[in-house]
Parts: sequence; C-alpha cells; structure tokens
Amino acid sequence: MRYGKTTVSFDVPESHSYDLITYKQPLGEPPDDAYSLSLIRQALAAPIGTPSLRELATDKTQAVILISDGTRLCPSWLLLPPLLEELNAAGIPDHAIDIVIALGLHRKHTAAELEQLVGTAIYQRIRVSNHSSCSEDCTYAGTTSRGTPIEINHLVAQAPLRIVTGNIEPHALVGISGGIKALVPGVASQRCIEHNHGLSLEYKAIPGHPNNPLHQDLEEAQQFAPIDFMLNVVVNHDRQVLHAAAGHIIEAHRQGTVFAAKLFLVPVQKQYDIVVVSPGGFPKDLQFYQALKALRNAAAITKPHGTIIMAAECSEQFGNGIFQYWVETIPERERAVAMLKQTFVAGAHKLLHLDEVLQNHPVYLHTSLPNALIDLLGCTPAPDLSSTLKSILLHPSQSLAIMPFGALTFPVH
Repeated sequence: MRYGKTTVSFDVPESHSYDLITYKQPLGEPPDDAYSLSLIRQALAAPIGTPSLRELATDKTQAVILISDGTRLCPSWLLLPPLLEELNAAGIPDHAIDIVIALGLHRKHTAAELEQLVGTAIYQRIRVSNHSSCSEDCTYAGTTSRGTPIEINHLVAQAPLRIVTGNIEPHALVGISGGIKALVPGVASQRCIEHNHGLSLEYKAIPGHPNNPLHQDLEEAQQFAPIDFMLNVVVNHDRQVLHAAAGHIIEAHRQGTVFAAKLFLVPVQKQYDIVVVSPGGFPKDLQFYQALKALRNAAAITKPHGTIIMAAECSEQFGNGIFQYWVETIPERERAVAMLKQTFVAGAHKLLHLDEVLQNHPVYLHTSLPNALIDLLGCTPAPDLSSTLKSILLHPSQSLAIMPFGALTFPVH
C-alpha cells in the first residue's frame, strides 16, 4: 500500500482470504497529462450554465483565481494554463491576475510549495499568495440564513472577476468537495469557517451528496461574493483527470458530483472483523488531520469492536496546531469531546471524528508519529504491519478487508 511517497508491504497469512475494497476506476490506460489537458479544454469550451470564460472576462480589468492547497489531489498546474490563456485572450494581462491558495484554516505554504502547486512557468508570471483567515485580512459581505458570517479574503472580495478551481470527491463534513468550497472555507475567515463547520453538531451530511444544510450554507455565500466561473476536475489517486466540469458554480459542480459519486461511493454489503487501510499515500497521509478521513471510511465497514490497522506516514504529524494542542493538553478525550459538543472549535473538532471511531474500534497505527503521540491519540503503534496483523488474525473465521485508497473510497450499504 502507498505510504507517503513510498510504499509499505505486509503479509496476509495463507490461512486467510481478504476482500479488496477500493473506488472504481474507468477501464483502460490511466490518462496522461495530454489527455487530462484535453478534458479540461473540452470543459472550458462547453461551459455549463454560463457564457465562456473569455466572454465573462471581456471588459474586466482584473481577475483572481482560487486554487487548492497541497493537501488536495487537484492538479492545479494543469488547470491554470488554459484559464490564463482565456483571460489573456479577453484582454486581462498577467499583471492584473492573482492566484490565491484557498487554505481555509490549513497551514500557509512556503515559496517553494507555492511554485510546486502552480508550476515554475506560472509562478514566474503570476502573483501567487497564501490566503489568511484572520478577520482583519477579510471583508464582511453578509450573513447566511443559518447565521454564518461571510468574511472573504480582501483580494478576492475586491476582484471584479472571480474564478475557482478544485477537485470533486465525497466529503464527510459537507457532503462533497470542490465547487463553492474554494470560496468558503477556502478563502474565508476563521469566524466564518468555524460557524459553518459548527453546524455539523446539529446536521449530518451524507458523503457524495450536496443537498444538506452545511453545503447549502456554503452555497448561500454565493449571494454575497458571487463566483463568476468554476473549473473543477475529478481525479484518481495519481491526480490524473478522469472528468472535468466548467461553468456555473452550482450547476457545473452538480454535474461533476454525479460523476464523482459513481466512482467514489462504493457499495459494500458486509462488515469485517479486521480492516487494513491506507489513505492512499501522499498527500492524503501528509498529516493525521487528513488521514483521519480514511480511518472513518474504514470504520464504516468494520464490525462493532472490530479492529482497524492504518498505515499513514503523517510526515507533518498532526497537521493542525489546535488539534495537537487539544490532544496533548486536555486530560481525557471524553472531556475534550464534551467540551467540543458544547462549543465547536475548528481544528480540535477532529477529536470528535476520532472519538467516533475509537468508541467502537481499537486502532493500530503504522506511522512516523512518535509512539507517545500515537498513545495520546488513543491508538496503538504498529511498527511492523505483518506481525500486527498476524497477532490479531487468531481465528480462520475472522473476515478481513484491505482498503488501499481509503481517502477516496466511501463505503455505502
């Protein structure tokens, strides 16, 4: 299975069979960059629900493009050149274009990481900046019907033409990624993000489906800071483009959502005694904050009190300072959970997700996290996957599943 930018191997005892649970991939050869780019250009040539980007950009003096951060699979370096071609052809020069990394509350990127995200040629042409979620760096635009204050990055709020990019895949908190998520939480204030995410204490989304209060709350932001054009893709674990959708922020996104659901929502008819899962390697296991998504997907097919073994490198450890602070300082996880249910805290809310798993399953981690931190998380170190699996597989009747791309595989019953 993939582990960071390498792989990790383990042996399944000969006495046991296993089921491989993974997302669907289209038949045929994996798409290369040339094919991926052709899908992107086709989508731009036939936008859904809007005029072409070139038409929208005509007579505009400036433009801003929002792109995903380094924890996402979106191949921004492929999406940006065709977008820039359209803007330039419409009369908007490079010096009037800004690219903003839609970080939400994720960590800011270094100059080297910014260059890697967009590609060297574009980095040398266009201004690229990190979003700041500080309220003083955002403009208040309005409040949604569910009380979320829409505060948007100053640069984005002031731009006469707003373009968003991203990749579409199921999302446990708001149902689906991509689309409006580039705006909120992508370039929103902490106060805005925290209020929207806090709605998860009251409402639950179904992964793969946008029709839920949390996602509808995000879409309301469009009333206050309208997005002019969207370019989203559906990609596999190697960031190869399988589908592209362009045009209206909601209409085009819905079309991409249907395609993504067919791939990533995987019918599974049974539950297993033991599940071995990998998020799918870099960037899905860059941080425990992100790897948790795969752990939750594995828990969906694990029997009550069944065991989960996860291989996730987590080279950046927790990936969120607030999450780490709560893990390291609140005496008991139960107390932290009670506190978070009383007052939602973005970042620390990952403890709610972890607790949902640990309430029902022992979890073993094969990871670069120090053993002390694994223990504080409530998990057990698994330095050798083969020996860990062998120690748990004690009876021939125990059922076993392996999920090699757990972050993209969303089991449905």
